Amino acid sequence: MAEISSNALKDGLTSARLKLVRAEAAFAPELRDYSLRNREHLQPWEPARPDSFFELEAIRNRLGAMSRDNALGHAVHWLLTRRDSAEVIGECHFTNIVRGPFQACHLGFSLAKHAQGQGLMQEALTVAIPHVFNDVGLHRIMANYRPENIRSGQLLKRLGFEREGLARAYLKINGAWADHVLTSLINPSATS
Repeated sequence: MAEISSNALKDGLTSARLKLVRAEAAFAPELRDYSLRNREHLQPWEPARPDSFFELEAIRNRLGAMSRDNALGHAVHWLLTRRDSAEVIGECHFTNIVRGPFQACHLGFSLAKHAQGQGLMQEALTVAIPHVFNDVGLHRIMANYRPENIRSGQLLKRLGFEREGLARAYLKINGAWADHVLTSLINPSATS
């Protein structure tokens, strides 16, 4: 099993405008602020969230679980901040890492409403994806989105993800089963 680079987990990743910092409980207040400010903005794309989901202790517990998953190699969880700020403006998660002959994961991401339309998520994923391929050693990243989420579809296409199909009633989102477009990106350095 490929180990996640300890330096990348400790120091994070950077791009021209962003820092990708590992998810850990110390960021609970910042993640809570992000979640509350963007609750309505993200609601159409996420599972229904009870009020308890946004409580500081619940967020601290989720971040603790993310940190453990990072350490165990089960996932790579990043929080996005601008390089000059500790304010969380987004998240990207590479979860459900499967080893053996599959060597794959699922990608999920979100970005603050006020940060939309600036190319920030593309910038973040342009740094995170090579890390997942080269340092984590994965072969395939899968990302699925609702057909009406045009922005996510366009972003994934720009990043090189290819459409593989449509899954009907794939995930229960905002209280209803929703269809999702299935896409994937194959490690460009993969050999046959």
